[in-house]
Amino acid sequence: MAKKANSGRGQRDLTVKVKTARGRKLSSKLWLERQLNDPYVSRARAEGFRGRAAFKIMELDDKYRFLVPGARVVDLGCAPGGWLQVAVPRINALGEKAGKPQGRIIGVDLQEVEAVAGAEIHQLDFMEDGADDKVKDWLGGRADVVMSDMAASASGHKQTDHNRIIALCEAAAELAFDVLEEGGTFVAKVLAGGAEGGLQVLLKQRFDKVVNVKPPASRSDSSEKFVVATGFRGVEER
Repeated sequence: MAKKANSGRGQRDLTVKVKTARGRKLSSKLWLERQLNDPYVSRARAEGFRGRAAFKIMELDDKYRFLVPGARVVDLGCAPGGWLQVAVPRINALGEKAGKPQGRIIGVDLQEVEAVAGAEIHQLDFMEDGADDKVKDWLGGRADVVMSDMAASASGHKQTDHNRIIALCEAAAELAFDVLEEGGTFVAKVLAGGAEGGLQVLLKQRFDKVVNVKPPASRSDSSEKFVVATGFRGVEER
């Protein structure tokens, strides 16, 4: 006869504990414990995605439906490529969905990124002069979606990190204004902290609807959220 499960042991084993090795910083230990116990990390590994961030764009797209077959997409700061992996089948970049229009996706990053089937990846500083024209040339026209999961290198100072990521997001928005098709969508990661108010004003001037969302895949203890701006009003006359 099978032995009864020890319920106490089951409860204790729900969380993986990582022993602190001699010389290991506590912050490293806590990070490793969080990774080992994160269901999205395990799911990403099992499903072949390059990181748990893939599920954030999945959840955002499931709700707002911007990655549709035939869409032209720009992924800014695309490393390691998880968002590209999600977008390729949804926009039909490989042309595998019969009867559906074929989309196209361009990934841009400062560093070299491992190839993703169906995506075209370029090493580029998107803030350099002429970057918008390069993106449109690569894409063969204007984009329907510009998305960004970029984050500046952490300094350890909360307000500094907040200001840096907002500055990145504002720069991404400016590029989006230059490359988006009328009616297009802008999706970007931001950090709550106060300075994002100016970004919200900027986006509301150029899009019909702007919402702030924290998808389930975003860790509850993180201050990150995502802005989803839909209905781009078109290029301003200069």
